[in-house]
Amino acid sequence: MVVGAGIAGVSAAAGMRAAGFDGEIVMVGDEAGLPYRRPPVSKEILRGDKTLDQVRIKPQTWYDGQRIALLTGTRASRIEPEAREVHLDDGGLLRYDRLVIATGGRARGIGPSSSRVRTLRGAADVPVLRHALEQAGHVLVVGAGLVGSEIAASARAMGCSVTLLESASLPLPRLLPPLLGEMYVELHKEHGTELCTDVSVVGIEERGAEAVVTAADGRTWAAPVVVVAVGMEPRTELAASAGVHVDDGIVVDASGETSVPGVYAAGDVANRPDPVLGGRCRVEHWQGAQSHGTAVGRAVAGEAVEFAEVPWCWSDQYSHNLQVTGWPDASDTVVVRGSLDARNFTAFFVRGGRLVGAVSIGRPSDVRAARTLIGARARVRLVGLADETVDVADSLVP
Repeated sequence: MVVGAGIAGVSAAAGMRAAGFDGEIVMVGDEAGLPYRRPPVSKEILRGDKTLDQVRIKPQTWYDGQRIALLTGTRASRIEPEAREVHLDDGGLLRYDRLVIATGGRARGIGPSSSRVRTLRGAADVPVLRHALEQAGHVLVVGAGLVGSEIAASARAMGCSVTLLESASLPLPRLLPPLLGEMYVELHKEHGTELCTDVSVVGIEERGAEAVVTAADGRTWAAPVVVVAVGMEPRTELAASAGVHVDDGIVVDASGETSVPGVYAAGDVANRPDPVLGGRCRVEHWQGAQSHGTAVGRAVAGEAVEFAEVPWCWSDQYSHNLQVTGWPDASDTVVVRGSLDARNFTAFFVRGGRLVGAVSIGRPSDVRAARTLIGARARVRLVGLADETVDVADSLVP
């Protein structure tokens, strides 16, 4: 049984079938309709460039062919691990032999909810937000991370005046060093987005026809609509209530199994071992959820699985495609190949002599090569990474 019908849940079910599991699979999802790809929500779906039916993960015929019973619009309310039962909010009860929890996360909010303050996590958030943007003309976006920047870019494409507020000194602070953060400052400016940094938001309140955002230093901004994009929090309540160990997500081993035998977790909600850098990690990206879900599904089916994939993700902003792999950190040594000014470059992140991450615009082949080297825990020559006449794969320390 799978609780959660996002990409991790669908991939887990597919992984079970691919590994030869021939038993019954039931998937429970609290969103209505067939599962869909989440990345377009802040881009094509918000702008109205695509419909939800155009971004479904699989058609209904696939679930039928794979013999996956899909229960959408249904919430799992309680797990009884000793009885191996999942209770549903409609009063139903399902029994399982093995259970995969793929509940993902929810958007973090700031302060009390308001008709003028929105978050964007799923497709159900889009209609009201799109209508608000179309009517408002001006929007405040709190948070200049990947999703916040995508929302800002989409709102500009829809003709809105956009003010983007960020608590750090530069956008994408957890990901980019100052050199790359400054490039994103210019990118926002070039497209007419007003970017305000070093803004520590302490409150948002509705005042008449506007919502007012107040910073710790007393500055205020007002707009008819505010979108809060300050990250997500893993949905761990269901697991925690069943006695599963939770610590920044659902803690799992290399195969995805939790502290409760027979219960697994996959995707954004799973806090898993990091075999490349050591320690543990929780990856909040589509590709990671897809790959981890597949691996966990195979483990549930009985395969010996130890998930060790290097993360990879992308973000589309103002027609530029940013790709990220590994675990880049703004404090790492950064080597740039290509031109930041031309927005055609790869920045390699080196820690202790080893390649640990890469951020790129316009150079997908560099990202693929870097991902392989990161997985191999390769030691690299900085001069080789910077030299465009040297293949990335040939930058290894002899």
